[in-house]
Formats: sequence, C-alpha cells, structure tokens
Amino acid sequence: MTAAAPRRSPIASLDELAQLSAAELADLYASAVEPFDLRPLDGQPLGRMLAIRGLDRGRRASVIRRLAAADRFPWGGKSFRSMGTGRGRGINRVQLGGRHQLFPFETTLGPSALDGRPCIRLNYDLAVNPGLIRAIHDEVRAIQPGLYLGPAMLERPSGPRLVLWFALDTAVQTPRPLWG
Repeated sequence: MTAAAPRRSPIASLDELAQLSAAELADLYASAVEPFDLRPLDGQPLGRMLAIRGLDRGRRASVIRRLAAADRFPWGGKSFRSMGTGRGRGINRVQLGGRHQLFPFETTLGPSALDGRPCIRLNYDLAVNPGLIRAIHDEVRAIQPGLYLGPAMLERPSGPRLVLWFALDTAVQTPRPLWG
C-alpha cells in the first residue's frame, strides 16, 4: 500500500497564496470553482500580485513578495460592478503620486485562455485604454469563498502569454466607492 500525498489545507489569505510558486498557483487555478455569476466580485476587493513568471523562486521572488505586500505597492486591487449575472465592468486601483482609478475593463463569463474552462474574463481592449493595456487579458476564479486567483496575460499573435499571477480578496474592501 502506498501512502497518500499529504492534503493541503485550504488557502485562506493573500499571504498564504503569495508563498506559492507559479506552478502551484497554476494547479490551484485549474482546480478552482467555475463561476456562474459575477456579482460576488462586486465592490473594491484588495488585490495582490503573487508571482511573476520565471521569478517565482529564490531571493528575487522573496523581494517581489515583500514589495507586493507593502502598503505602498502601486497596484491595490480592482473594483467591480456587475450588470446582471454575466456582464459587468471594473477598473484598477493604483497609487502613484496619489490614489487613482485607471485602466477600465469589462467583465464577462467565458472560457479561460489557459484551460478553456469557465472563468471571469476581464477585457481591457477598450478605446479609453492605451495600447499596451488593451493587450492585457486577466481572468479569475474563486479558490475559496471571497478569494479569487487569476493569471494576467499579454495577448500575442500566437496567443496569450502568462506574465504573472494575482489574487483578489473580497473580504477586505477599500473604503472608497468606485462609482459614486
């Protein structure tokens, strides 16, 4: 009889997610819950960059994790507003010389660029966004109630290329409303 692999405790926080490698995050994303409604993301969830492709191990990864967890890290999360179960909109919260809401996106339910399974897709290909931002493709799935994991990818002619992993925690909301 072979011993079963130890079962991982459920990931419950951004700090716990930040300790995982890119491969572990990919496995977790692949096993995440397939969404059927955008409304659970409504609000201003706290965001965290988790791992940059190719820089998720060793000393560089430790430095990146500390920077991403710092209060002064430029990206603070995303704000969402659903318009029914399958459509919505949102914007990124950025602090660079003040607090800003930049780079709007539309949200839909659709197939993941990574595995084809359902996910919440964030479409930045909007006229108001600069060219590089328009080429970004984000998507998320819930790994625990209120805790979302996703890849940030760059659209290329050959298909999306994974750049980094990020997470959103709806239990930690910013106090400032998005759409007054």
